[in-house]
Amino acid sequence: MDPDSQLKVGFIGAGHMAFGIAKGILAGNVLPENVKVSAPSSRNLKRFQELGIAVTHSNQEVVCGSHVVFVAVKPHLVPLVLCEISQHVTDRHVIVSVAAGVTLATLEELLPENSAVVRLMPNLPCVAQEGALLFARGTDAKPEDGARLRSLLHHCGFVEEGPEAWIDVHTGLSGSGVAFVYLFAEALAEGAVKMGMPSALAQSVASQTVLGAGRLLRDSGKHPAQLRSEVCTPGGTTIYGLHALERGGVRASVMSAVESATERARELGRKPAAGNRK
Repeated sequence: MDPDSQLKVGFIGAGHMAFGIAKGILAGNVLPENVKVSAPSSRNLKRFQELGIAVTHSNQEVVCGSHVVFVAVKPHLVPLVLCEISQHVTDRHVIVSVAAGVTLATLEELLPENSAVVRLMPNLPCVAQEGALLFARGTDAKPEDGARLRSLLHHCGFVEEGPEAWIDVHTGLSGSGVAFVYLFAEALAEGAVKMGMPSALAQSVASQTVLGAGRLLRDSGKHPAQLRSEVCTPGGTTIYGLHALERGGVRASVMSAVESATERARELGRKPAAGNRK
């Protein structure tokens, strides 16, 4: 029997990230009856119930009945949640935070000594099982904890482990980067509307263009610059369009956007935690 099938997984928080991760976990070998989700209101819990997942308003109930607990609440709520559940966390638990900017040191400070904690940064496409997820283990999280987490999450998309210093960069690149891609797709469609294409068709073509380009980039293993050059022909339409983008400073703007989002994630991580080690 696959060990994941008997693993009990809990979620504190019922937002988009929790839902996407839960869908990915169920696509593996974790049974719906071994998953439980808590949230203060019932607003987002119905879609979890439709997956066969039990729901509750008690965070303590989730922790006591789980081996792996995903803390999927807004960053400013993490200290409150961890202080609430701290007395119920034991050495059998792995606590996984998906909150931007909340450091491993903060997680370890707010939980009992020697707690196994992991900092995970997913992104919104996890909902479509096409996410990009990076995680870093805390001091007392073992290599086998990382291997188990990777096994749990592999249906959510691309999963990689790295040092904590990369997590904020990943937040800027992939967590926030999804919104940057949506903005670009919106602009593509609006450009087509300007030139006379119906809006609905332009949006469909733009979304398929982004999807197809992304899959080709992922599956080909080629550098983006190489694929870009393969589209260009001397004196053709693409090189004229690229020239317009370069005049607008699109490359520098995107790099600055990733930099700004990364710095904001780091800034969030420097804010003092509320509460003390238990």
